[in-house]
Amino acid sequence: MIPGGGQPNMQQLLQQAQKMQQDLAQAQEELARTEVEGQAGGGLVKATVTGAGELRALAIDPKAVDPEDTETLADLVVAAVHAANENAQQLQQQKLGPLAQGLGGMPGLPF
Repeated sequence: MIPGGGQPNMQQLLQQAQKMQQDLAQAQEELARTEVEGQAGGGLVKATVTGAGELRALAIDPKAVDPEDTETLADLVVAAVHAANENAQQLQQQKLGPLAQGLGGMPGLPF
């Protein structure tokens, strides 16, 4: 009889899963600290978000401010935040994608 009967070593699997969870947690912490930017109107409005999607800053060039046309400014703000969030999602894919694939849909994990 073959030791272990050809079954995977459960201790080894658990250690691998634990390491992947630690790597994932570390990547998520790094995302929360990393800032990315999005802009609209040729840079008139810039939004800064964390890699986790938290809005950190909004910069509006005075040239974008027209008291008679606040709708355009609002649209630019929304577009800049949207662009920043898209950049954050790309960063998330870069950081978390390989880790999530490695976890392979393990029970109890959010992937």
